[in-house]
Formats: sequence, structure tokens, C-alpha cells
Amino acid sequence: NTIAALMHAPVAAPVKIRPPMVLVLGVLLGSGFTPDMMDRAGQWAASLGLLAVYVAVVGATVVPYYMLVGGFDRTTAYFSGMPGGLQEMLTIGHAMGGNDRMIALSHASRILMVVFAVAFWFRLVEGIELGDRSRYGVSILDVPPPDLLILAACGLIGWPIASRLKIPAPMLVGPMLVSASVHLFGFTASKPPLELVNFAQLILGTIIGCRFLGTEARVVRRVLLLSFGATAVMMGVTACFTWLVSQISGIQPILVLLAYSPGGLAEMSLVALALKADVAYVATHHTVRIALVVIGAPFVFRIMRRIRP
Repeated sequence: NTIAALMHAPVAAPVKIRPPMVLVLGVLLGSGFTPDMMDRAGQWAASLGLLAVYVAVVGATVVPYYMLVGGFDRTTAYFSGMPGGLQEMLTIGHAMGGNDRMIALSHASRILMVVFAVAFWFRLVEGIELGDRSRYGVSILDVPPPDLLILAACGLIGWPIASRLKIPAPMLVGPMLVSASVHLFGFTASKPPLELVNFAQLILGTIIGCRFLGTEARVVRRVLLLSFGATAVMMGVTACFTWLVSQISGIQPILVLLAYSPGGLAEMSLVALALKADVAYVATHHTVRIALVVIGAPFVFRIMRRIRP
């Protein structure tokens, strides 16, 4: 759809069905918080603790890069430089007044480059070929009906509660927080069905692509080049923290690298699975990283905006 939009094809975004798709994404993020994660968190205390520092350092280096080198406005640079997920940062950045197109392309480029680099490395060096990530989940036929009702309730309850509390991006953060609570307390261990998650990503990806209607190709090329530099900075910071965390905690560097790499949760988890590494460790760190950015970034941004309008 991005290519079609840049070629001025007659495409249009299915915006009317966007809200339920965002709810699905929020419930999916919350489902990563499991009782097992809490039980093992003590073993990963140093690693999880430094994760917040990692997010802050990445933001402190990449956001100024987008402002000084890329010429982005502060809001767009902030949500383009945060190491969160594409959909999450696009949703929150849009709510805060950022440039949708720049945020979307910056994160899409970054995730593509990180996943490609990591997968390429392991394919050449380790001889591991990654599988199809579209099967990373459970079919709707295998999710018990009571669990489906619980997951649906997380979205339907979380959105209005977050809106009432004036939480940033309530459509995403509300369902995520309710889903996290439900999964932490063990009311369900199920995640949103594979088919629904894939469909939600298809719709949201389509909407993102259609946002580029009217964007000149030279602008896209410029953002891609900027994203290459930003990704290089992020991976440099990741390498430093990989060494530091492995020295402090004694955890294998390759495992820390997968846990801290600013790629997608599913993609990095698949790499860990292929390596027969600790998938729970990798998935937990990516879930916590995304949650830190989704919940913390908007509040920090609001504080910064009050200090320096």
C-alpha cells in the first residue's frame, strides 16, 4: 500500500475498522505478562532493571539525531526515536500530534533493518534459517471459548477505563493494562487467536501504507537513509548494553543481544527458539521494553513539554 500510494494508485484506508484492531493489539501486548515471568523476574533483576536505562539512553541519542540531522519536529522525532513497536508508537505519536507518515516509516525501516541484520547474521554465521512468523501463535479453534470471552472483555473494559482516566492512547494502553493484570493473576494463559492477530496486523499495515498518499518518493528515500543511521545508533547502544548486562548478570551475551535488540517481539523470539535459547527471557524483555515505552514515553513527553513548551 505504501508503494501503491507513492505511485498515486486509488487506494484508501479501512479506517472504520481500525479501533477493534488496535484493541486486539493492546490485549496481545498484555498477554505477554505471565505468572511464570513474575516467578523468574528475580533471576533477571539486573537485566530487567537496566532495560529502563537502555530505553532512556536510546531515546536520549536517537531523538536528538532525528531533530538535528533529520530536521523532524520535536513530537515526530520523539516518537520516531523511541524503541517501541511500530503500531504502538504510531498510535501514541498520532494522539500527541506527531507526523504519522514519518513515525510509521521510521519504525518500519528500523524494525526491517534490525530483523534483517540479526536474521542475516545467524543465517550466515550460525547456519540457522528462521521460519514463517505468521504461524507464531494459537489458532482460534484451539482457544477455549471462556478464554475468548475474557480476552474480549479486556479490550471492551480497558478502553473506556483508560479514556476516563485520561491515559494516553487509551484504545491501546487500556486493553494492554487490563490484559496484563488478567494474565499476571492467572485468570487465563491464552493470547488473542492467530487469525485475529494476523488480520489486525493486515488492516493496521494497510492503514499505515495508505497514510503515504501524497508523499513524494524523495521524502521516503530521505527517511529511509535517516532510519539507517538511527538503527546503527540503536544497535551500537544495544552492543554496549549487551556487554554490560552479560558482565553483571553472567547471562550469555548472545541471549542478552536477542533480548535487547530493538526488533519485534515475535521475530526475536523466533530467533531464540531456533537457537534453542531461553525464549521466556527474550520474550519477557521485549514485552517489558514495549510496555515501558508505551506507558512511560507519553508521560515523559508531557513533562518535557511542560518544562519547555
